[in-house]
Amino acid sequence: MSFYLHQFTYQLGFWFTWLLIPIVVEIFPAIYFNLVLIKTSKKHQVMQEPLKLPMVSIVLPIYNSGQTLYQCIQSISQSTYPKELIQIIAVNNQSTDNSFTVFNQAQADFPVLRMQWMNTDQGKARALNAAIYNSMGQYIINLDTDGWLEPNALKRFVLYFENHSEIDAATGTILTQKKMIQKTQSKWLKLLQLNEYFEYAQSFLSGRSIENRGNRLFTMSGAFSAFRRDVLVQTFMYNVDTVGEDTDMTFQLRFRLGKRIGFCDDAMFYVEPISGYSELYLQRQRWQRGQIEVAQNFMQNKLSVRQIFTNFMISRLMIDHTFIFPRLVWITGLAMLLFFGYSPVVVSMSVVMMYVLYVAYGLMNYTSSYMLLKTFPTERAYFKNKWWIAFTMPLYNGINTLIRFIGIINTMTRNAAWQTKTFKSETRDIKNILMADWSQLWKDKK
Repeated sequence: MSFYLHQFTYQLGFWFTWLLIPIVVEIFPAIYFNLVLIKTSKKHQVMQEPLKLPMVSIVLPIYNSGQTLYQCIQSISQSTYPKELIQIIAVNNQSTDNSFTVFNQAQADFPVLRMQWMNTDQGKARALNAAIYNSMGQYIINLDTDGWLEPNALKRFVLYFENHSEIDAATGTILTQKKMIQKTQSKWLKLLQLNEYFEYAQSFLSGRSIENRGNRLFTMSGAFSAFRRDVLVQTFMYNVDTVGEDTDMTFQLRFRLGKRIGFCDDAMFYVEPISGYSELYLQRQRWQRGQIEVAQNFMQNKLSVRQIFTNFMISRLMIDHTFIFPRLVWITGLAMLLFFGYSPVVVSMSVVMMYVLYVAYGLMNYTSSYMLLKTFPTERAYFKNKWWIAFTMPLYNGINTLIRFIGIINTMTRNAAWQTKTFKSETRDIKNILMADWSQLWKDKK
């Protein structure tokens, strides 16, 4: 009996060691935050509408947006916000397609809208900066042109600011377009898009709701964010030397000006789902590089591990960056233990238990996101039937972790001007290096 008890204790300690990171970093916080969201979601603040609504300026940075620009402008036209109080600034940064023709057609079809076309140098940050100086609205709202607005989004955003005088900038909720996902023919691509949809719902509805409670919003999404104009012009504008210009602006507002960043969960913007694994590979590396660049520019020599429980930036950077390496070691190291005589059953059980924990983590975030979709019955009905995606999310998140780790390496080993290579391109480079090394070894043997 003592032998079996010893074996059980030994294996339990083994499993707990391998499960320590997901338990401490993700599972425990998820349980706590879900309880908080369940409690707070029952309270709904009624927004008071001012006697006179303010003008808003909507900035559309354009780069080869011919296929999506019309739908984006159409969604603004169908908004419940008064058309005479909307200024649209379409800022073209060196497009080579028919974006201007599409803009002209939209201008003709929606004559009530006040629309303006501008040409700028290449780069999204330059386009945004040029538009800010030409804006007239009390509030400036940035929209990516590959998406469309929910009809009440503009009004909800404005009322959010009008009822929260302490908020100077905010981001809204972004989800991928479910109709486009439904039209996808490839089963593997549809599965990827569904996981991305699930990820966006978790990240915005659940994640940013929690971050917003403690004024801990790390970044405002460049695809859908809003600002008080008088505060935005106090910044150094968007940084043209980083791929994370939206994160840089968030840091400017919080750390340089001491402003409050908010989250308007019921202002919804729908973007196109991802086109494939190649786009995912490029996108996540770009996001990772942007976070690293901005954190280094603003927080270098200001952070200490001793502040991990008092400074949210420490814990966020530790989870998003520092823990990536041990996560990968934990996962790949499990397989290597077989070569050191560990039982395949013990190793397999560890993998299964880790998977179960991450599924539980996904289901908890699913529950939170579902609760926060109560003002969107159609979206909620669609999301309700996608609970099963929690069982594929661990693999999806694992792939993203690996891509982000590659992004960290590329950021460290290449200069600031590096262009992200596609997965096929980097795979080809690795193959060529391995072949060259093998050839050299073969020559040395001879």
